[in-house]
Amino acid sequence: RENNSENILSSANRLLLHEGRLMLAESTRLLDVYLFLFDDFLLITKIKRNKKKYGGSDTSLIPVCPSLTPELQSFIREGGLCTVLDQPIPLDRLILKNIEPV
Repeated sequence: RENNSENILSSANRLLLHEGRLMLAESTRLLDVYLFLFDDFLLITKIKRNKKKYGGSDTSLIPVCPSLTPELQSFIREGGLCTVLDQPIPLDRLILKNIEPV
């Protein structure tokens, strides 16, 4: 759904603590997601692979934010993108539990 979420990451005081890929178990399927853990919330994005690459055959010219991890930069250059899966989860409302593998 379209909404004005440009301000979600605009806080100058917000720190990115960690980011990385994860497989999210959703009822009957697994989703390839990319997580962004900030000091105040967790943002879960869905990884989408675009079959059409940007910039034709030379993808090295695509501007990518230097603060992103090399893995994410490479993914974006290959035509991938991350879309927000759901609303950010505030850390004061997040509970983590270790579970046994299925």
